[in-house]
Amino acid sequence: MANTPQAKKRIRRNERRAEINGARVSRIRTFVKKVELALTAGDKDAAVAALAAAQPELFRGVSKGVVHKNTASRKFARLTKRVTALG
Repeated sequence: MANTPQAKKRIRRNERRAEINGARVSRIRTFVKKVELALTAGDKDAAVAALAAAQPELFRGVSKGVVHKNTASRKFARLTKRVTALG
């Protein structure tokens, strides 16, 4: 258990940040899932629209520090490749 006031404050802060960061990651997953659902349905228009909505969310996660830059780029590239192949 934390003994110093600063350590106690860090525990409170970390709990708040974990909740916020968890919500951010969940939001990103939701946007990615919308793209994948459109892909499995074979709806190219919906997939393109969903991808356009997912891209800023992914990279916002990068700027907020909840997703690594290369991870976001890899996910976006793979989704883009699948949407393009839907042709």
